[in-house]
Order: sequence, then C-alpha cells, then structure tokens
Amino acid sequence: MGFIFDWILVDFTKFDPTLLLMGAVLVVLIIFMVRNSRKRRRDAAEMQDKVKVGAEVMTNFGVYAHIKKIDDVDNKVVLETSPGNTLTVHRQVIARVVEAPAAAAKSASAPKAAGQVAAKSAKTDVDPQFGERVQKPATKPARKPASGSSK
Repeated sequence: MGFIFDWILVDFTKFDPTLLLMGAVLVVLIIFMVRNSRKRRRDAAEMQDKVKVGAEVMTNFGVYAHIKKIDDVDNKVVLETSPGNTLTVHRQVIARVVEAPAAAAKSASAPKAAGQVAAKSAKTDVDPQFGERVQKPATKPARKPASGSSK
C-alpha cells in the first residue's frame, strides 16, 4: 500500500511554468465572468428603472408602444400600440426603452452650411443609408419571340 501514497505525493521542488500559466488563465477567466455578470445586472436594473407608465418601449418581437399600465404582482404590462389598441404582455418582453436621440434633435435645429447640404445630397445619391429604399433602375423590356409560326 505504500506505493499508492508514493504515487499521490507531488514533488513541489520542481517548477512547472505551464501549471502557473493555466492558473493565470483561470484567474483572468473568472475576473472577466464576474465583470460581465455585474455589468449585465447593472444594465438590467437601469432598464427596469426606465420602464414607467408613459414610456415608449420596443418589445422582443419588434412592436413599438407606449406603456399604459404596469402590474407588478402578475408581471404584466399593458402597451398601447396605437390609439385604442392595447396589448397585454409579460414584463420580460420589453427589450428596451426608446429615447429620443439628442444628436438628431440638435442637428435638425442647427442651421447647416451650404457645403454640408451639398455634400450630404451627393452622398445620398451614391450611398443609401442602412434600411433606406432605393429606386431600382428601369429594366429592359422582355424580348419578343422570333418571328415565325410555332405549332
């Protein structure tokens, strides 16, 4: 039985750099996991603070609506998609709270220089924005079959 204990004993006098490297990688992995979970928890708490009656929200399935009523007991939210049309959904369906972009409001109210307007119009003619519909070029008319009878 003595040979079993000899096999279990570890020789700590030898230095193994791969063991040290594996330990360092494990520590870094744990640190990143903890940071990521804290960030996710903080973002979820911020979003839940923004979810209030009257806020405009987007659901997981892409519906934009305003919150009419929040039921904390049953975790239900009543959303108004358009005047008179309401949806009752689970609170977790709310993907994000839609906020008015501040940069767009500032740029719309600020007067633009003539060069900026010309540059923008030239760019939109060449490069459409993401999701923007573009007119397709006119297609050639279909070719008529060759003359002659085909019976």
